[in-house]
Amino acid sequence: MDKTALALALSPLLAPLRFVGRSGRIGSLKELEPLVERVVAAARVHAGDQGAALDRLAASARGFDSAADPARRDAIAAMVRELSALIGIPDDLSALGQPMSDPPARMFSKGEPMRQTALFDNPQERPGPPDRSGGQDPGSRSPPQPGSEQRETPRERATPQRSLRTQAGPPVAPAVSADPLATPVLQLRGVGPAMAAKLEAKGLGTVGDLLLNLPRRYEDRRTPRGIDEAPLGERSVIAGTIVKSGEAHGRRRRFEAILRDASGAHLLLLWFHFRGSLAGRLAPGARVLVSGEVREGYRGGGKTMTHPDVEAGDEPLAASADPSNDSFGRVVPVYTEVEGVPARTFRRIVRRAADDYLRFVPDALPAAVRERRKLLPLAEALREAHFPDRFAEDASHGRPAGEPRRRLAFEELFMVQLGLALRRRGVKVEPGIAFRAEPSTLERVISSLPWPLTGAQQRAVGVIAADMRRAEPMNRLLQGDVGSGKTAVALCAALVAAEDGYQTALMAPTELLAEQHARSLRMLLRSSRVHVELITGALGQRERDHAARLLRSGTAQIVVGTHALVEDSTAFHRLGLVVIDEQHRFGVLTRARLMSKGHRPDVLVMTATPIPRTLALTLYGDLDVSVLDELPPGRTPVATKVFKDAAREKAYAVIRRELALGRQAYVVLPLVEESEKLADLRSAIKERDRLATEVFPDVSIGLVHGRQPAPERQEAMERFRRGQDRILVATTVVEVGVDVPNATVMLIEHAERFGLSQLHQLRGRVGRGAAKSHCLLVTGSSGAEWGPVARERLKVMEQTTDGFRIAEADLEQRGPGEFLGTRQSGLPDFAVAELARDQAILAEAREEAFALIDHDPELNLPENVPIREQLRLRWRGRLSLARVG
Repeated sequence: MDKTALALALSPLLAPLRFVGRSGRIGSLKELEPLVERVVAAARVHAGDQGAALDRLAASARGFDSAADPARRDAIAAMVRELSALIGIPDDLSALGQPMSDPPARMFSKGEPMRQTALFDNPQERPGPPDRSGGQDPGSRSPPQPGSEQRETPRERATPQRSLRTQAGPPVAPAVSADPLATPVLQLRGVGPAMAAKLEAKGLGTVGDLLLNLPRRYEDRRTPRGIDEAPLGERSVIAGTIVKSGEAHGRRRRFEAILRDASGAHLLLLWFHFRGSLAGRLAPGARVLVSGEVREGYRGGGKTMTHPDVEAGDEPLAASADPSNDSFGRVVPVYTEVEGVPARTFRRIVRRAADDYLRFVPDALPAAVRERRKLLPLAEALREAHFPDRFAEDASHGRPAGEPRRRLAFEELFMVQLGLALRRRGVKVEPGIAFRAEPSTLERVISSLPWPLTGAQQRAVGVIAADMRRAEPMNRLLQGDVGSGKTAVALCAALVAAEDGYQTALMAPTELLAEQHARSLRMLLRSSRVHVELITGALGQRERDHAARLLRSGTAQIVVGTHALVEDSTAFHRLGLVVIDEQHRFGVLTRARLMSKGHRPDVLVMTATPIPRTLALTLYGDLDVSVLDELPPGRTPVATKVFKDAAREKAYAVIRRELALGRQAYVVLPLVEESEKLADLRSAIKERDRLATEVFPDVSIGLVHGRQPAPERQEAMERFRRGQDRILVATTVVEVGVDVPNATVMLIEHAERFGLSQLHQLRGRVGRGAAKSHCLLVTGSSGAEWGPVARERLKVMEQTTDGFRIAEADLEQRGPGEFLGTRQSGLPDFAVAELARDQAILAEAREEAFALIDHDPELNLPENVPIREQLRLRWRGRLSLARVG
């Protein structure tokens, strides 16, 4: 039995259990039975002699979805007990293992903990139970685990003294739960129900959420400026004496105060929202420090500061003597605004969370890794990230940087790479299919194609064939720019599988692309006996039944389809190769279900979206990669031009010129129908009508969009392919898989609303023949849309047709989630790491993670047990659900 693999396979069941533990809303759980059934089925390959235990686990959830709440609670308790017998589960879930007649007590805050909270949820290093007063008995703390030593920072040693200054009586220990970082914010000193509700609305429901909500920038408030020295438009700290103050009446009620500095210069301070106590703090003669943006006064009359932070003090830098002062005399953190919570109040809440709870933060990174990479202890890195002291100079430049940030980014990236290393190892050690893939077979397959392969295609076919010969499952990513010939490479792999009597499943994200693949493969195989079958949701029942019989009998050797391939009614005779096209559009469960229809089939993942190296290492670090970096002969570069809405007639002139030469054109829009919320966007339906009546009245214009029935959409595509329609108005359904060599113009409306990689994909629909082609990017009519950022973004499209360069720019500008265009990508969320700029940190984290798995594949060594637990909790099953992407 592979304990690590079994734990990862079963870990998806922890999420619903955590939901019940946090909320107690057991009636809100939906479709638990099919989830347990799928997870148990996936776990059986790792269970060894624990098959009976898995049977009991599956039985514990049967009938759950239709049961009343009391029966549901007993079922959850049974499920927890059976799960505990198979894998170690976190302490916070153990309480659910008792039969319950009442809803479980809340274990977490009302708000869902932020995604990184699991980083600290290490049962090996949790403190002991709290005493009756809500504080923790110091003697009950578990001793630190090897490799998890905590350094006591000067700021931590000062905590009791600060407590004495801010409270009457002796210091009060914090209320510590079984998982300190899951402590609700309501338990922090100074946070009442109203404040807690505002924090929870921002996703900050627990102490861990607060500590992982890092500042977005910093302000250097260490050295006050004179009023005359303070630049307009910049934030400054100014020391001085209040010479006049009071409430002013006019069109708006406001409080005004005049500050005079040592040089005699004056600064007007303004508040439009204020409390009555402000007058007492700013009485004439009071010495204060103020911080805020300095602006020019009304009609050029001196300088003003609106709603500044204010700190009283006899000396200009007196505030810095108090280490609990978060607003002056130091580099001050600036957080994303929380509605209804003043910035200064929020800083004080975070300070309390840090002072009271950082000492409980375990450090799961192995000590040897920390020492080799010269990384700060986690607690110190978090404290410095919030309240820079040792690394104040780094933070004074404005953005999070320096060693604290490097430590936190390293841990995030290390966790990802560790999971990928385990996944890769699982693929390598599990037996798969050893295809013959003989050289004579390859020669015969390649020579049967109607055109010669490019050098890049030949290299890709060679390494894929070598992978298929091995007994371990192939797990390869095939990257290729639009039109680089990925389908031909996939066909060669499918024919190698067919030679040994195995079937190939090619899954595409849309019916249009699946239909295109089936058509292309049938054309390439027209002189062959290999049978290609298409299965989509649009097929009638009779057609579906016929296709199902061909699959089960093995007559269909290559099966192309959409999500219909993973349905229970679709069964294969002998599935040996899975090809997934545009894989980032599929969820990991979908891919896992398709792969489960064969016994450890080889997997080839294809994408026409060039993936930057940093993102590839993060998202596909467990895959071998092949790149098609050549275009087939006869392809010509596409000339790209950006037009403002007012200049669209120039774009239409290009289309008219191409139509006169007998060519065709696409017009792509982001919407099918007009939307009230996006009224400025042209819809595909209305734009087709407008073009047909006002712009190109003598031209036949077709329409294609995703909401059309498949036969209607197919007929529209065929009309355009045959040349009956000269212009095709479409939504982004034509982004992939449409091949009309006579189309030489691609006009994209509202181009500023698309990512660069998507624009590059759309541009790839033209330039597929020998004639020169054009991509015309037209921006929206709204002035706001044609801003400097949009202009700079679209300029990249004019400058290059290199998909990888475009992808790098897209990743930098939009971030990885938006870059991929879907949240199903399997990409983990990052609170600190930025893939576009953290390439060096990523390389270090990857090296350490893969070396650790090579040395301790099961993470069983004592020093690695904490990181194993963190890994399991952090990924919550995502690593076990798929072997690809």
